[in-house]
Amino acid sequence: MLNMADGVARLAALAASPVVVRVADAFAAAGFELAIVGGPVRDALIGRPTHDLDFATNARPDDILRIVTPISTAQWDIGRAFGTIGARVQGEQVEITTYRADSYDGATRKPVVAFGDVLDDDLVRRDFTVNAMALRVPERALVDPSGGVEDLVAGVLRTPIDPRVSFGDDPLRMLRAARFSSQLGFAVAPETSEAIAGLTATLAIVSPERVQGELVRLLASDDPVRGIRLLVETGLLAEFLPEVPALRLEVDEHHHHKDVYEHSLTVLRQAIALERSRHPDAEPDVPLRLAALLHDIGKPATRRLEPGGGVTFHHHDVKGARLARARLRDLRFDSDTMTVVARLIELHLRFFGYAEGAWTDSAVRRYVRDAGEELERLHILTRADVTTRNKRKAARLAAAYDDIEARISQLAAQEELDAIRPELDGNRIQEVLGIGPGREVGEAYRYLLEVRLDEGVIGADAAEQRLLEWWAARS
Repeated sequence: MLNMADGVARLAALAASPVVVRVADAFAAAGFELAIVGGPVRDALIGRPTHDLDFATNARPDDILRIVTPISTAQWDIGRAFGTIGARVQGEQVEITTYRADSYDGATRKPVVAFGDVLDDDLVRRDFTVNAMALRVPERALVDPSGGVEDLVAGVLRTPIDPRVSFGDDPLRMLRAARFSSQLGFAVAPETSEAIAGLTATLAIVSPERVQGELVRLLASDDPVRGIRLLVETGLLAEFLPEVPALRLEVDEHHHHKDVYEHSLTVLRQAIALERSRHPDAEPDVPLRLAALLHDIGKPATRRLEPGGGVTFHHHDVKGARLARARLRDLRFDSDTMTVVARLIELHLRFFGYAEGAWTDSAVRRYVRDAGEELERLHILTRADVTTRNKRKAARLAAAYDDIEARISQLAAQEELDAIRPELDGNRIQEVLGIGPGREVGEAYRYLLEVRLDEGVIGADAAEQRLLEWWAARS
């Protein structure tokens, strides 16, 4: 339950912070209004950490720049066309924006900027009531024209105006509803959800980069599953990531199998829990979370009903990796993220062969070699992929993975597994065989790598002898 007394105290502390006092006094001295707006006010009221400070004012951009320059160590005006000036004041980054009453053209999503003079008008054009509050400074007066405090207490997300109008102005706000639902743990008001469901097609006018940005922020939240459910239930996710809602495979009375959609959400949650337990101070691992969400997206395309009531998904790992790479490319993800996610999906089934029977040292080396730099992520994903309710089976799989991790550690200590390579490099191969650069050197290198993977470290002399035997055999 939101304790308003504590919230008011936190707001007062925010208003009394040195950077806020410095900026507020400068604007007051210049004869302009100033208010802390949006997220910082919301977060102070509910006790969340407050990060960058956002201010709004009736001053125009030229006036803002003139006022902040003497009190800041740096200024940037990349957002000047939209009324925003950034500055670094007493070591903190702040953004100050002229009151706005902008609207969108409905086609290109480019806002038509209209500067305003009234704080209330600026607030009601914002996305949700909980983000449409302001704290006037230095007066320390809370401004809440849309009932944001009441919605904070109720844990509800709704728009300050008719949601059809708000989302029509900027369809990306529909994705923000999912993100804030996950970040804050809030429910979305029924009329807001209904508006999203009726406007899903309008997301097409939003750039892939903006959609990607909201998806990343959602996945980086504490409980992205809440937001993903909203996106699936309203149909919005089908507009940009249709492979996820497609996981809700039909179940008929004869061919029973797991609900792959619910399984994927569980894997995502378990991967996040493992990620936090192993790396508690690290930033959210979005590529890992993407792989967890998408690891089974190849199943619908590879689903086969077998005689006797069985269901198979042969090669869904390979198919899923291809689908993921293509979808992430459409969303303008960087090549590193695409490669990591696709590789994890492609490898996520490899371990289950180990669970069926102990691997040789050679197989363990290949597992490490194939995972490469993604081995730790693969450990997490594979463990998270166990969602069976059969306690005996779950315990057996957990023990098997404990064993493979222990064996990897033992072999790494013995053989420097992190950098598996032949014991002879290309130059030495050429010297031993008496050949120059060319295709044969690569073939010899690959042969020695197989020897290394199969037998471990055998020593340079033995490697040279094996190389000569291989060379003679192919002549």
